Amino acid sequence: MQLEDKLAILADSAKYDVACTSSGVDRAGVHGKLGCSVAAGICHSFTPDGRCISLLKVLYSNACCYDCGYCVNRRSNDVPRATFTPRELAELTIGFYKRNYIEGLFLSSAVIGTPDYTMERMIEALRILRQEYHFNGYIHAKTIPGADAELVRRIGLLADRLSVNIELPSEASLSLLAPDKKKQAILKPMGQIAVQSAQSKKELVLYRHAPAFAPAGQSTQMIIGATPESDRHIMGLAESLYKKYSLKRVFFSAYLPVVPDPLLPATDAVQLNREHRLYQADWLLRFYGFNVSEIIDEENPFLAPDVDPKANWALNHLDFFPVEVNSAPLEALLRVPGIGVRGAKLICRARRQSTLGEAELRKLGIAYKRARYFITMNGAWGGSGVDFSREALHARLSAPIDGGRHGRRADRAPAGQMSLFETVEAPPVLPEASPDATTAREVAFAAQRRALEAAGTATGRQAAATEPASVAERSIADGRKTLDSPLLSVA
Repeated sequence: MQLEDKLAILADSAKYDVACTSSGVDRAGVHGKLGCSVAAGICHSFTPDGRCISLLKVLYSNACCYDCGYCVNRRSNDVPRATFTPRELAELTIGFYKRNYIEGLFLSSAVIGTPDYTMERMIEALRILRQEYHFNGYIHAKTIPGADAELVRRIGLLADRLSVNIELPSEASLSLLAPDKKKQAILKPMGQIAVQSAQSKKELVLYRHAPAFAPAGQSTQMIIGATPESDRHIMGLAESLYKKYSLKRVFFSAYLPVVPDPLLPATDAVQLNREHRLYQADWLLRFYGFNVSEIIDEENPFLAPDVDPKANWALNHLDFFPVEVNSAPLEALLRVPGIGVRGAKLICRARRQSTLGEAELRKLGIAYKRARYFITMNGAWGGSGVDFSREALHARLSAPIDGGRHGRRADRAPAGQMSLFETVEAPPVLPEASPDATTAREVAFAAQRRALEAAGTATGRQAAATEPASVAERSIADGRKTLDSPLLSVA
């Protein structure tokens, strides 16, 4: 197979890996080496200095020996297969870099035979890049669950960021849809990366030229909407991962049907709005001082679709507002809808010089149209003419924004990854809240529950596939219930 054909197959197979983030690495250029990694990122990320940079996002191989129900590269799916050699991948990356197509590499892979063999091939490709071609740019590598600890250590010394995909939010869902993957095999390398990263940082303080282990930290990805776990369940898992493994990011990927499966929703309605709300909630956890119990509670386990999580918290805690911008502490300002982390810090700095009013807040870049309902400026409330009640404020905050590109996301088709070879328009999709999409999800979730009740393992998939459609239809009434399975505990 020609190298171009391999690239066409493996670049297309990689588009389902989500990792759009800045690198977190600040490594300048070095004499005699190619490239640098100064706040670099993945496909269409923007650096602090305004640059848009991209990575070659590709799989080492899509010839997978696993049979995960949600994966386009699963063993039972009839798709073209291809595998790079380590040198082919290294030369391809260098060639693209010299042509100024990319500034780094995002490397993942299907499991070829065994996790250890797959990791050895990936490590060899990165070794050639770093040591033979002296490539100094950004590299993000996916760690294969179940690989030997020594291989994880070796790839961590070559890559800037590592990630281990947790895939699904519960152990029960993982055993049902990805029977070849185990909870412990996923969490073990996460723990190793966290420990070795912390150790490496201590060594770099003492020894300037000590080897850096995954200096940009680690991340993970989970699929949203393929299984019936609630948003509270998902955010609780994300919070646990941040606390125990010091993850930089948890990526949420809205489920997109790629292969038919009786246990998965047969709908083209991608839950982009839900994915968006989860990212907003995740931001509140990481930067705004919120915890999961504040964002979402047991009585309402799903995030509000019409308002963002911060605004929803504000509407449920009107007794906390209004906040006086000229005297409130930073923690209180961070709770105001329309005021971000940067804006709150600018307010604290600017009010030392003068009293802040509407004009000053607008100059600081505050989203005044949203913030005005929750603040006072030297005693004057900014939302005059609007009833200070939950109903009235909810109507204001949930109204679509006129103009620009910041309206509702629910009806938008996913943009996807840019093609290296041709322009592909995304097909139209159903709104995620449409009756047909909801019914398709409910039928699939009912089938998952029956499979778990029947076997609790991957053997349940066969049983569900042979059941008559009428049985699935009779279970729609139970579709909104979540799996009776514990959180994929990280304890």
